[in-house]
Amino acid sequence: MPTDDLPETFHVTTDEQLRAVSNLTRHRIMAVLRFEPATITQIAERVGLAKGSSSYHVRLLERAGLVKVVRTRKVRGVTERYYAMAARSVVLPDPGEGGPDVLMRHAVADLEASPVGERHVRMAHLRLTEEQFAQLGARLQALADEYRELSDPSLPDASLVFALFHPAPRGQAEGSAK
Repeated sequence: MPTDDLPETFHVTTDEQLRAVSNLTRHRIMAVLRFEPATITQIAERVGLAKGSSSYHVRLLERAGLVKVVRTRKVRGVTERYYAMAARSVVLPDPGEGGPDVLMRHAVADLEASPVGERHVRMAHLRLTEEQFAQLGARLQALADEYRELSDPSLPDASLVFALFHPAPRGQAEGSAK
């Protein structure tokens, strides 16, 4: 299915949608569907779930509007449904002060589950002006967009996660850790 007719973004606005994307299994299902439609059986195989569990999670994502049926076909008297993402990207609300950043938690879980030899992880502490901070954020986003356009569904998955942020002041960070 071509993705040309998909909306660019889906904004998570309801509690139901937020609960749907907050689950790591559903996050991984959405990753499977990001490039091409798949059936419940295909999703189950790629994520490593039983078909019943896969079906349950896909139904929750569908009810929340994050995925949709894009094609059906009859196979031995059974209607096979192909699911795809409802938009090219999902925008989560800001978690607010002290709230969990769902996207980063999922990214860390995926990173921890990835093969050790097949990842590049770096952390840099920078001191930037507000203008430099904004420029770096824009350059990182442009780079991610450039490589997303080059993505080929026939190739293995690779995830790019970046976070550019001002850390909490030392006293505030230590106080919330207690």
